[in-house]
Amino acid sequence: MSLSIGIDLGGTNIKAVVLDRDGHRHHQTIRSTGQHQDAEDEWAWKNAVRDTYLDLKKQFGNRVTSVGLSAPGIANAENSAIMCMPGRLYGLENFNWTEFLGEKTWVVNDAHAALMAEASFGAAKGFQNAVLLTLGTGVGGGILIGGELYQGFYQIAGHAGHTTVAAQDVQQDATGMPGAIEDAIGDESLQRRSLGRFSSTRELVEAYRKGDHFATWLWLSSVQKLAVTICSICNLLSPEVVVLGGGIAKAGDTLFQPLLEFKDLYEWRPGGKKTPVVQARFGEFAGATGVAAFAMRKALNQEI
Repeated sequence: MSLSIGIDLGGTNIKAVVLDRDGHRHHQTIRSTGQHQDAEDEWAWKNAVRDTYLDLKKQFGNRVTSVGLSAPGIANAENSAIMCMPGRLYGLENFNWTEFLGEKTWVVNDAHAALMAEASFGAAKGFQNAVLLTLGTGVGGGILIGGELYQGFYQIAGHAGHTTVAAQDVQQDATGMPGAIEDAIGDESLQRRSLGRFSSTRELVEAYRKGDHFATWLWLSSVQKLAVTICSICNLLSPEVVVLGGGIAKAGDTLFQPLLEFKDLYEWRPGGKKTPVVQARFGEFAGATGVAAFAMRKALNQEI
């Protein structure tokens, strides 16, 4: 039985899984990334990734036929390294993981990996065209076209968080876009948006559920903008399904009920077409699962 190792490199933890082609998880593990702010920290976290890989390789041996690594940032065209990730994980940019681990290693953006988890084994399984949005500190995403991950020119496709929902807004996001959905719903901007009243979306949602008027206005305003973003994506790409993941999506009906009501107002539905919006099935191991699936596909294509 062929197995694939998927390693998800984050700012806090390294998460890894071993999967077979049916998506059965044979093993999973988490270890700390450690510090990663400067050159003194660089080899500590890189060695932690290698130790994770070597532990799994020792345990599963020749059954491992593919290896993948997901991380924040933009992958290069060959999916062999993260070519752009300024300000985080010092030493990540253009690092050759195949050479370091001693085995061919496929590298993708972490949100793209999360999409592949859902497309291969989760909420988007069986669909040829799908979009994933991850709602958390910011807003990430991925696009599936014809059953394959679409990375686009410079591999930045799917970064829906930088979609403008208020062009007149003077607040610009990390890419320079004004009034981006990332700033409208992400955790990173919440303290500013809430005038210091809330430091996390969890707090905001709890206050909304209790009937707090300010929280109600702020939450529904954010959800309305998310609905506009999703409908815009549907007009542009016409996916069969939109999947929402990340910590904010865990709000469940508190998110999905008003979101779908807003979507009813804005979605273009020629011939009765209605795009389902569903919750992601994978949680903290989405990146590791998805990059394992991505590596499996790449290895299989090379064999053919």
